[in-house]
Amino acid sequence: MSAVVFDLDGTLVDSAPDMHAAMNRVLAARGQAPLSLDRVRGFVGDGVPMLVRRTMAAVGAEEAGFDDWHGDYLTRYGAEVCLLTRPYPRVLDALDAVSGAGSRLGICTNKPQRLAEALVAALGLSGRFDALVGGDTRFGRKPAPEGLREVVRRLGGGPAVMVGDSRADAQAARAAGLPVLLYTGGYRSHSVEEIAPDATFDDWSELPGLVRDALGG
Repeated sequence: MSAVVFDLDGTLVDSAPDMHAAMNRVLAARGQAPLSLDRVRGFVGDGVPMLVRRTMAAVGAEEAGFDDWHGDYLTRYGAEVCLLTRPYPRVLDALDAVSGAGSRLGICTNKPQRLAEALVAALGLSGRFDALVGGDTRFGRKPAPEGLREVVRRLGGGPAVMVGDSRADAQAARAAGLPVLLYTGGYRSHSVEEIAPDATFDDWSELPGLVRDALGG
C-alpha cells in the first residue's frame, strides 16, 4: 500500500487567522501594537519557536524574553486553536479520493504534537489520518527528514509522496527520497523555482491525479 503524507498549516488548512489572533493577544499583553494577518502569516512554517522569534524581532523585543513569549503564545493559541481555522476548499474531497484509491494518509507538521492533534480533532479530521508527527517530537522539525520517514513507517512503508506548501517540506521530502507535490495557495515564502517540486497545484481537485502520477500508478 502507498502512503501520502501532508503538511498541516498552509497545506491542508488555513490556520494563520487563529495563530495571528493568538499572537496579537501576546503582543497586547506586552503593550505592543498588533501585527497584520499577512505579516504573521509570513512568519509561519518553521515551527512555533521561529514564529515567536520572528514576531519578537518585528517589534524589537529582546531575545532574553523568548521563553516567556513562547510559553504565553502556546497557552493562548492552545486555548483557541480552532475558531477561524478551516480546511482549504476541496481538501476533504481530495483526501477521500486519495484514500479511496488505496493510499494511507498521514501528517508531518512542524506544529507541536499536542496542538496539531487538537486542531485536527477540532476540525473532525482525525479519522482520516493514520499517523501524525509534530515538530516538537524526538524526530525534529522539517527540513530534517526524520519525522517524514517516521510517518511513512507508521503508515506501513512502501511507495510514498509528500504534499506541502514550503521549501522545508520539499527539503524534507528530498532528504527522505520522496517526490513532493507543492500546494501554491499556502504560506510559501520561496519561489516555486527555488523549491523545485515534482509538481504544483493550486486547486485541491488536481491532487488525486498528481498523487497517482507521482506514485507511478
